[in-house]
Amino acid sequence: MRTVLLILVLGTVNLIMTQRHSHFHWLSHLRGRRLYDHLQSEDVDCPLECDCPSKYPTAMYCHNRNLQHVPYVPSHIKYVYLQQNQIASIQEGVFSNATNLVWLVLYHNQLDVDKIEKNVFRKLKNLEHLHLDYNKLTRVPPNLPKSITNLRLGHNKLSKIPSNTFEGMVNLTNLYLQSNTIEDVGGVFKELKFLTKLDLRNNKLRKVPDHLPENLQQLYLEFNNIESVPVGFLTTYPQLQFVRLAHNKLTDRGLPFNVFNISSLIELDLSFNNLEKIPAVSRNLENLYLHANKIKEFSLSSFCSTVDMANFSRLKMLRLDANEISARDIPAEAAYCLRRVTFIDV
Repeated sequence: MRTVLLILVLGTVNLIMTQRHSHFHWLSHLRGRRLYDHLQSEDVDCPLECDCPSKYPTAMYCHNRNLQHVPYVPSHIKYVYLQQNQIASIQEGVFSNATNLVWLVLYHNQLDVDKIEKNVFRKLKNLEHLHLDYNKLTRVPPNLPKSITNLRLGHNKLSKIPSNTFEGMVNLTNLYLQSNTIEDVGGVFKELKFLTKLDLRNNKLRKVPDHLPENLQQLYLEFNNIESVPVGFLTTYPQLQFVRLAHNKLTDRGLPFNVFNISSLIELDLSFNNLEKIPAVSRNLENLYLHANKIKEFSLSSFCSTVDMANFSRLKMLRLDANEISARDIPAEAAYCLRRVTFIDV
């Protein structure tokens, strides 16, 4: 009798566990999350559409779920990942309690600036990283938090940036605006005193931007329509170390004498332009890219005004391939001037 009773009890427990497992499996499918043996306490206020794993209690993963809206974000969350969805709008209130939010990732969605509520980001006073690249933004969303240090707006439909767009965003250090249709930026970056990296690749700029921040270190301007560089460009921005102007319309006439002969510069990319001469560069330059131009002669004076044991270039990489010169055009004295070069491609 006891044996029969024990079997019945075990069978009942097994049935209950099976039903519970089935219930949790259905809930897991609804939430699009992995099945755990039991619910974690951190999951209680997690949106059904997302994952909030106990291993990362301040993170909320909602990426690649075919979402069309931003789920409500709980107050303890600091990192929200919403990339690769179908989100076109952001309603006011979804971030009302998420005042501790530090990362907000929304790239590869369908965001339309006219469908983003005006004050939706205003309360996020701790937000540092905002990723809005690969969307359909025609304007930069208004009232962005002043706390942002890293802002990604590349691969959108931005054509103009009003002068007050980044007003008060003094903490911004990295700004990505590549692959838009921007023709002119005016003085929109002037007040970004801590900006060190500015990416404006693949736009429709016709000139090097004016009024750049004094502390800028990296400037990427590839794939534009720039024909010239302003006089005293690098002396105006003495902190610039990396300048990339490849795939533009630069000519010798558009480069003022010694415009790149500045000691702070480490890397200069002038490839895929219309240059016929090697511009003069500083002895401190380490990487110079001049391939795919129309250069017809190798001028050693561009690297060393005098050649001796004490005066030589720090250049490590020099590319001159796809020009109108060959290795025979490099004089023997180059071995002294360019003694640190590990690679010359002609």
